[in-house]
Amino acid sequence: MSDEQEGKTTPRRVLTIDGGGIKGVFPAAFLADLESELDRPLASYFDLIVGTSTGGIIAIALGLGIPAADILRFYEDKGPLIFKGSRRLDVLRQLVTAKYDPTPLRNALTDVFGDRKLGESATRLVIPSLNLSTGEVNVFKTAHHERFERDFKMLAVDAAMATAAAPTFFPTHRLTNGVPLVDGGMWANNPMGTAAVEAIGLLEWPKGSIDLLSVGCTDAPANFKASQTRRHGLANYWAKRIVKVFMSGQSSASIGTAMLLLGHERVVRVSPSVDERHYQLDGIEGIPELRALGADQARTQLPLLRKRFFTGTVEQFVPVRTLEAKEATR
Repeated sequence: MSDEQEGKTTPRRVLTIDGGGIKGVFPAAFLADLESELDRPLASYFDLIVGTSTGGIIAIALGLGIPAADILRFYEDKGPLIFKGSRRLDVLRQLVTAKYDPTPLRNALTDVFGDRKLGESATRLVIPSLNLSTGEVNVFKTAHHERFERDFKMLAVDAAMATAAAPTFFPTHRLTNGVPLVDGGMWANNPMGTAAVEAIGLLEWPKGSIDLLSVGCTDAPANFKASQTRRHGLANYWAKRIVKVFMSGQSSASIGTAMLLLGHERVVRVSPSVDERHYQLDGIEGIPELRALGADQARTQLPLLRKRFFTGTVEQFVPVRTLEAKEATR
C-alpha cells in the first residue's frame, strides 16, 4: 500500500541555486564537496531543482547527471575563457554592445551538454528567463505537469544560454523561433520563491512536507545611505547602485515567500556574507577563493544537512511526457 493510500504525506526535497556569474564557483564547489560524501548523485536526493542564470547552468547539469565535481571544473577551466577581455573594452564600446562575446559560453556549454535536452533530466527542473518581446517571464520546465508540452524538447544549451544572458554582460539570446530571452535574474535571481510556488501551487505538495535547500553565490550586506542620495542625486549615486538595490530586494522577497509558503523551519539558506568588493560577477581572479569558501561551507554544513536532505534518495521522477528514442541523444 502506498503512503497516499495509508494517508501519509510523502516528504519532498527542493534545491535552489542563485544567479551570480562566475560566483557560481561557490555553489558548484559547495555541491561538489557535498556530493563527494554521498552515496548517490546529488540530483537523486531532490524532487525539484530550480536554478537561475549561473545557477540554472548548475541545475541543468545536475539534472542531466553530470557530477558536481565536473561542474566545478567547468567553471575553473572555462570561466577565464568566457569572461576574457573585459579590461580591454573601452567605456564607449560598452555603451553600445554587450561586454562579452557569447560564443565562448555557448561553446563551453556545448562541450558539456552536447545535444541533450531538458527532457533527459532525472529530476524536475525549473529554469527562469525573461521574454524581451513581451516583458513577461519565461520559465523552462521539464514535463512534470500536464500543462508542460514543449520545453522538455528544448536543447539544454538553449535553456542555459537564455537564463544566463545577463544584460550588459551578454547579448540577448534568441531561440530558433526568434523569441528574445535574457537572464532570469531580472526577476528571480534568488529563485526560492519561484520554487515554493511551483511546489505548493502547481505540484500541490502539502505544506509541512517540503524541505528547501537554497544555495546562493555569496551575499553582500546592503549599504545604501539615504543621505547620499540627497547629496549626490541619481546620476552619481543610484546609477551605480540600482542593480544591487533591486537584487537585494528581490532576494529578500523570495526568501520571505518561501518561508511563508513552506514554513520558516523547512527552509535552509547557505550563502555566506562577504564584502561587496571581494567578488564580482565576472571576477575570475576570485575563483580559487570561491572554491575554498564553498568547500569550507560544505564541511561545516553537511552534518546539519544530512538528516534532512541526504538520508535517502527521493522517489524516481516519472515525467508526464518523454522524448522519443530518436530525440534523446546520449
